[in-house]
Amino acid sequence: MKIYPIESGNFKLDGGAMFGVVPKTIWNKTNPADANNLIDLAARCLLIEDGNRLVLIDTGMGSKQDDKFFSYYSLWGTHTLENSLAKHGFHKDQITDVFLTHLHFDHVGGAVEWNKDRTGFTPTFKNAKYWTNQAHLDWALQPNPREKASFLKENILPIIESGQMHYIQTADQNLLENSPLGFDILFVDGHTEKQMLPILNYKGQKLAYCADLVATAGHLPIPYVMGYDTRPLLTVSEKDWFLNQAATHGWKLLLEHDAHNEIITVQHTEKGVRLKDVLTYQDIL
Repeated sequence: MKIYPIESGNFKLDGGAMFGVVPKTIWNKTNPADANNLIDLAARCLLIEDGNRLVLIDTGMGSKQDDKFFSYYSLWGTHTLENSLAKHGFHKDQITDVFLTHLHFDHVGGAVEWNKDRTGFTPTFKNAKYWTNQAHLDWALQPNPREKASFLKENILPIIESGQMHYIQTADQNLLENSPLGFDILFVDGHTEKQMLPILNYKGQKLAYCADLVATAGHLPIPYVMGYDTRPLLTVSEKDWFLNQAATHGWKLLLEHDAHNEIITVQHTEKGVRLKDVLTYQDIL
């Protein structure tokens, strides 16, 4: 197995929304805000090369929305999904599987693009199976008012209509071992219904892709929960279990949204689980 970080683009969001009830005087130390109270974020996807399979974890925002849409997210930097794939020697048509941790626009937007004559939308990865789970898809297609702006039908329906959407069986104990994609999957429900976190066995190490359970290194303290989460108290308990597992067993945590820290390890301290080391993908390849 080989892994590659796929940088699909950087953006900014309101720091208060990203940290919920945590005061700015605290979160600003780890995630400094600009003059508009916005903090730097990444959409760092993951590509897994395993035998004949090329599995892409998440796809970022994509580029099909209009300028008004993107103006809300203060895009910055030069990364794109296609260029990042090319940097590692891959083309989008080689992707065999697209695993979507969940269907919020900043994770699934790049999964769909304009067709050639810009009359409609088509899956970006024409040769790939796309993976979600039925409970989350149902949740996304009938969104609650809190998440309605994050679940865009143009990001979801073209995949279903093409016949490329496939479904992971959810697990009774929230951890699905030996999934069809060759890695374990942890299901968490605090941020949104049945978000899926890949947990990989890689060179004798456990790598956990954090998606929106732990957005940045600044979110390590258990109460530091995003204002976007639909069930924040459930996120607290899920983070507690997850981070204690990571600290006890030495997991490496792959951060999707931290623009400045790619991978971290954590440790037990008197204050709870806290940051141990900051790594890059180059450190573990």
